[in-house]
Amino acid sequence: MRLNLSAFARTRRLAPAGILSMLVLLAGCASSTPSNITLPSNVPQPAKTEDKVAGLEVEKIQWQGTKPGCKGQCPTIEIDSVGFPAIPKLTALVDHVLAYMTGVDPGRPRPYQTLSEYTQYFWQTAQSRDSTIFKASVKDVSPQIIAIELHTGQYLTGAAHGIPATQYLNWQRDRERVLALDEALLPNQHPAFVEALQRAHQAWLTRNEDAQRDRAAYDRMWPFQESDNFALTREGLVVKYDAYSIAPYSHGEPELLIPYTELHGILRPEFMPAA
Repeated sequence: MRLNLSAFARTRRLAPAGILSMLVLLAGCASSTPSNITLPSNVPQPAKTEDKVAGLEVEKIQWQGTKPGCKGQCPTIEIDSVGFPAIPKLTALVDHVLAYMTGVDPGRPRPYQTLSEYTQYFWQTAQSRDSTIFKASVKDVSPQIIAIELHTGQYLTGAAHGIPATQYLNWQRDRERVLALDEALLPNQHPAFVEALQRAHQAWLTRNEDAQRDRAAYDRMWPFQESDNFALTREGLVVKYDAYSIAPYSHGEPELLIPYTELHGILRPEFMPAA
């Protein structure tokens, strides 16, 4: 199997909005009991350790596996995720979304809903050199929001390099739900947010050596575009982009920071840091 990764990237450019829309559905149907990313009974269960991030109880969940019965070069899965003992709905959501983030066609339905189901699907369909990595971590914590970073890396037989994907979740602690970008903004302020994002993009380009070598060519090849893949952090609002979206693959998945000083009158006051 040989993938056209530039074509894949073009489809991925529409993926953040699709994933964020799906989050609303997943948040509604997430189990009320802890998922803990339980794997099938015929494989060793994940190792778990307890930790605290800004007072939040976090369970680290780690597991590595090779296709059962395989000898030689075999498909592999690696999980380095998190659970939340006091917030089982969020634990289940992380499990759902990580599984959803796999696949080279963002619009195609997945025949699995959890990492356990993905594992079984992968063992049945993967080629010898295929591997999938799942990672989840707490990016930041505030009284209102738990910002989580989810990452998948798919390495497929015949591909020149891996296929990364990163998605942020902003979990509203009081409402027990995912916060969408437009819900975080004041009414009618989306255009002002885009202008702030463009300013952050321009600042990022001044540090981008490829753009500095030939700015006109770079702008034609990698023009600015919006992204609603965001995280609310102590430093500001962080916006994530897919590989191949606003930069070559060598730049990874670019990240732009909009400081809160740029978001007065744009971001809802309850999400601005306390003075």
